[in-house]
Amino acid sequence: MSASTPAPHGPRADLPTPTIGRRGLLLGATAAAALAACGGLPSAPDIPMDPAQRLRAANRIGWGATQSQLDAIGSVGWGRYVERQIKADPKAPLAVPLQAQIDALGISQGDVVSRVWSAESFRRNGDKGGSEEDRVAARKAYQEAQQRAARETGERQLLRELYSEQQLLEHLSWFWFNHFNVHEGKRDIRLLLSDYQDRALRPHALGSFRHMLGAVARHAAMLRYLDNDQNAVRAINENYAREMLELHTMGVDGGYTQRDVQELARVLTGFGVRVDPDPAKVAPKFASMYRRDGLFEFHPARHDFGDKVLLGHTIKGSGEKELDQVHDLLVAQPATARFVSRKLAVFFLSDQPPQDLVDAMAAAFLGSKGDIPATLRPLFYSPRFTAADTPKFKDPHHYLLSSLRAGFEQQSLQNAQPLQNWMRRLGQGLYDKLTPDGYPLTADAWDSPGQMTQRFEIARQIGGGAVALFRPDGSNTPVPMPDLKPLRARIEPSLAPATRTALAQTATPQQWLTLLLSSPDFMYR
Repeated sequence: MSASTPAPHGPRADLPTPTIGRRGLLLGATAAAALAACGGLPSAPDIPMDPAQRLRAANRIGWGATQSQLDAIGSVGWGRYVERQIKADPKAPLAVPLQAQIDALGISQGDVVSRVWSAESFRRNGDKGGSEEDRVAARKAYQEAQQRAARETGERQLLRELYSEQQLLEHLSWFWFNHFNVHEGKRDIRLLLSDYQDRALRPHALGSFRHMLGAVARHAAMLRYLDNDQNAVRAINENYAREMLELHTMGVDGGYTQRDVQELARVLTGFGVRVDPDPAKVAPKFASMYRRDGLFEFHPARHDFGDKVLLGHTIKGSGEKELDQVHDLLVAQPATARFVSRKLAVFFLSDQPPQDLVDAMAAAFLGSKGDIPATLRPLFYSPRFTAADTPKFKDPHHYLLSSLRAGFEQQSLQNAQPLQNWMRRLGQGLYDKLTPDGYPLTADAWDSPGQMTQRFEIARQIGGGAVALFRPDGSNTPVPMPDLKPLRARIEPSLAPATRTALAQTATPQQWLTLLLSSPDFMYR
């Protein structure tokens, strides 16, 4: 499976469409009824929690517990805290100094169309410039524009994840990017990353899965990555169609066939990208159907207007709106509900989530036509969400961010580059996953001896104060070690006796923090 060739493993024609069992439907109906009674949701369920349960809940709903987060849960209760998180505003700014850092970035200036066209001008001059010196300079400028855009997008993402009070939104924004993965190294995708996050994913991360499918399908980043901008009526490209079924909706065992892939590829013909600011040339008979929104273009002259048959349903040839009918159909599939729900449960809770809980989530997904909060509530309000017997091993991103949120809650990130470098060292660099399946979400991908050796080395750097993160790049400004007493008070009671004994023998705050971040206890959430 790659972004340039069809996946080597295809769908199986012999599998029936999965169904949600009666037990799952009853569970979902019961959960839905209980939740409707407790809020629709003006009020939220009262779920008592002891300090250890609050710590696990905070660690699982976001990027790692902070004292302010625990105080908020303790103040309003878990149910109200969840509902507040669900109602997050994707456009809400961070605290003033942190938001000022984001506002000063180049990706915050102007619009994506003008930024991409500016960089594209460098690329074209690099191909056709006057002298060789001019061409070299233009190619260098183009690469620098790409690199700067990716670096700044990463900095903005990390600031949001580390410091936003809307932890569920930031957690899910990462999850959905990974679910609808694109790789920064292909063509001009680095220039598109920030807009992909802010227009296709974040607005729908806590909204409608159906709407998110549509936004992703009309974003230049996905159309570039899976080559759909090269998909036309007489030059069919199946890449995006295959991954939409296999990875984005129904799953590899979802019951679709190779014929369904081919028919969906026909639906997707004409969905492409236009960077050039000049209007496209459109024949008069197609003029009313042509559409452009930013960099997205639907060009009817490239579309296959024949009827299609997908999952047994006839899609009449009508142009762009065919895809909307397909998305409605896909979201209504039990296989999609099961696939998305299980992936969410694996991400938040356990590598092997309880089947009855996944069934309840899938029933809620189907009953709400893909409403993401409705799908998540059975998970967040289940006693299993805070149970000690379902530890979840941290992937590198969770490990690094939870380390910084635990020890450095009151310090502001000034230089994100070392953190981005650590992520690459641990094999989970931002926007670095080459294949469209995204980074794996289970422990077996991240718990190798080599991985742990790298973590121990980074734990020493963070435990020593992580000074490179908290002062401007190139500066020698002293960075004081944070006060670790609040962290010790909240985390030591939850640690294994052997870990507490080892921590008690440390002589300095640096040693204590390094040992904590290296402990087996901290590797789980």
